[in-house]
Amino acid sequence: MRYAIYFTPPADDPLTRRAAHWLGRDAISGEGLAQPVIEAFSELAFAELTSDPRRYGFHATMKAPFELAEGVSATELVDAFERFAAQQEAFALPSLILGQLGPFFALVPGTNSPSLQALASDCVTVFDRFRAPLDAADIARRRPERLSAGEHRNLMAWGYPYVLDDFRFHMTLTGPMERDDQPAMRAAIEAHFDGLLGQPRAVDTLSIFVEASRGAPFTLHHMVPLKGNSERKTA
Repeated sequence: MRYAIYFTPPADDPLTRRAAHWLGRDAISGEGLAQPVIEAFSELAFAELTSDPRRYGFHATMKAPFELAEGVSATELVDAFERFAAQQEAFALPSLILGQLGPFFALVPGTNSPSLQALASDCVTVFDRFRAPLDAADIARRRPERLSAGEHRNLMAWGYPYVLDDFRFHMTLTGPMERDDQPAMRAAIEAHFDGLLGQPRAVDTLSIFVEASRGAPFTLHHMVPLKGNSERKTA
């Protein structure tokens, strides 16, 4: 069993619903969904291009997946998570826009957000006591030889390369794309999410997701409101 701390909007948010259909799975309910028909890609090709983000669910990683450290329990993690969330002020991003991280497409903030960076850093450091150390196979999967010096230090210290100063908030929508296919995919994403991009986005919840076994789909385990938002709590 692995746990991860994610940001994802609540189940009834239009962005959540639209993204779940795009990916073909609602990670909050666990329901499989029909994906949209994309003229530029066959059904099989589109399913393959979205297979990785479909398994992880629509989210932004705040604390990367980890196994529990020896001597701590899931109940202790949830209790600490609820206390942490109750102390974090909700805030809003001015916008989410379509961006690229190398060959991947993702939704990213339209501008830098110090509040977002601080929340992500706190999630990494505060919950690290719950994380079991990486084993050799986990380290190898991250291709440490391809990481920068800072990313490698992050991997060894925090279990994930892209944290703290190297953190980039993103909500992944595709796997890696061939360059020639990227314009058609960009157009398809813009059409599918029409009316939802470029809008302010509240960051007023945090969630724990779980992976029951390695390679299994991640699903929502516990969603809690941040301070100033008392309306959302899902267990």
